[in-house]
Order: sequence, then structure tokens, then C-alpha cells
Amino acid sequence: MFDLNAYLTGHNKRINRALESFLKTSGRTDRILEAMTYSLMAGGKRIRPVLCLAATEAAGADPEDALPAACALEMIHTYSLIHDDLPAMDDDALRRGKPTCHKAFDEATAILTGDALLTLAFQTLSSIELPKAEQATKWLDVIQLISYAAGYRGMIQGQMLDMASEGKQLTLAELKSMHGLKTGALIEASLSCGAVLGDLNSTRISMLESYAQNIGLAFQVTDDILNVEGDPEILGKAVGTDKLHNKATYPSLLGLEESKDFAGQLVENALQALESFDQKAEPLRAIAKYILERNK
Repeated sequence: MFDLNAYLTGHNKRINRALESFLKTSGRTDRILEAMTYSLMAGGKRIRPVLCLAATEAAGADPEDALPAACALEMIHTYSLIHDDLPAMDDDALRRGKPTCHKAFDEATAILTGDALLTLAFQTLSSIELPKAEQATKWLDVIQLISYAAGYRGMIQGQMLDMASEGKQLTLAELKSMHGLKTGALIEASLSCGAVLGDLNSTRISMLESYAQNIGLAFQVTDDILNVEGDPEILGKAVGTDKLHNKATYPSLLGLEESKDFAGQLVENALQALESFDQKAEPLRAIAKYILERNK
């Protein structure tokens, strides 16, 4: 039987070692680096980088080859959390059980820390030593996938829509579209990057994209559910904030039980997208189920 905990632990150690090495390349210790390290190494599930490595494995390639992309994805995700937590956005005081970056340092430092992590992500992606020139094309594709997903037509657009929707009643289609950008875009890029680096054909890449779209939405639905009934001690952040900010969420639109059913259907759709993959995709199957069952 596949042991997801052992798999996540092993990959998290690998990802954390790599992240630490990228942070230390400057050889400096100053306030901005301290804040970057504080936020990036605060823990977390590392779902996006793990998905990138798992997609590479599903393609039958060495996940080590995708490690720079995985780390870049986590840097971008962490930068987005730092900025989301700012008073001008969600105004959160806790993240991963610790004071948010602007609370631990100050708002100006938090803004610059997010900017620095975003910049470091692309520095990481563009500094890879390639033994074969033809590999450069794959890494350009990876850079394009990540920059699109993180940009104004992806994650940033989703965050903008999220802020604009406060106090408004959205339709299910509008809510799915918003979260497909805010949460799903970077998750989809994680799978796509692994697939590209693993040399999967276009048909297989489309299957992984379908998987990613479904688990991306499932992840957001479960986030919304946990914001209603989660344990703040386990989550490492406050609950009830969506209602406080009058945000459009799946529980507010569908109801709590209906939201749980919807998340279950999304995970089932994701598993169906992997039907033609062999046992090398077992980590992806287990991660889909974990998203449904997680408590943080």
C-alpha cells in the first residue's frame, strides 16, 4: 500500500534542502534575507512543488530534474501568501502557526520580501546548468508556464477578482472561474511543468491538466470548508475570516454539506483523469485523496 506520509516527508526534506541552498547563494545575512527565510521555511504542505515532482515521476523521469521548478513554484506561492496577508488585502495575523511576515517584521519589509521571492523564483529557473542545448527549450516552456500562471491572467487576476467580490453574491460558475485563477492556476502549472520536464506527449499532458484543474478547485473548496469548521490550532491560522470579510465561498453559496459533496466529485474527476497512467502516478492519486481528507 502506498504510504503518502512517507512520500511527502521525503520530498519535503528534498525541497527544503534545495530551498535553503537557493537562499544561501548570496552569502549574505541581512533583514530581507531573514524575512525571506522566515516565510519560505515556515513549514507548509509544499503541495505545489510536490505535485511538480510527482508529475515528473508519473512521466517516468527523475524528479531531481524538476527540483528547480518545484522550488520556484514554492517561492512564488510563498510570495503570494505574504502579500495576501497584508492589511491592504486579507489582513491576517497568523500564517502556518506563526505571525505573518508583516507582523514579524513590518509592512514595507513584507512587500519587499514578496517581491524578492518572486524575483528569486525566476533567477532560480534561469540559472540552471544544461548539459544539452535542446533542454533549454523545455526550461523556456517551464518559465512561460509559471510566469503565465503567476501573472495578471492567472493567480494575480484571481486575487483581484477575490477582493472585488467581497460583499457580492457570485454564481457557481463565477466562483469556480475566480478560484481556477487564484488557486488553480499555479497548481495546474505545477503539474504541467513536471509533465514537460518528463517529456510527456500532448495527450498525457492534457490528462494531467484535467487532474490539476479538478484538484485545484477541490483544494479551494476544502480551504473554504476548513475556514468554517477547521481547528485554528491545527490550521495554524484563524478560522471564520471568510465570513468576517463577507467573502464569496463555496459554503456560503452551496452550503457546508453540499460543498463537501462537490469537493468529493472534483477529486473523483481527478482520479478518472489518471485512469490510463500506471503505478508511477500513485502519488498523484494519493495526493488527490489527501486534499479531500486534510485538516490543515
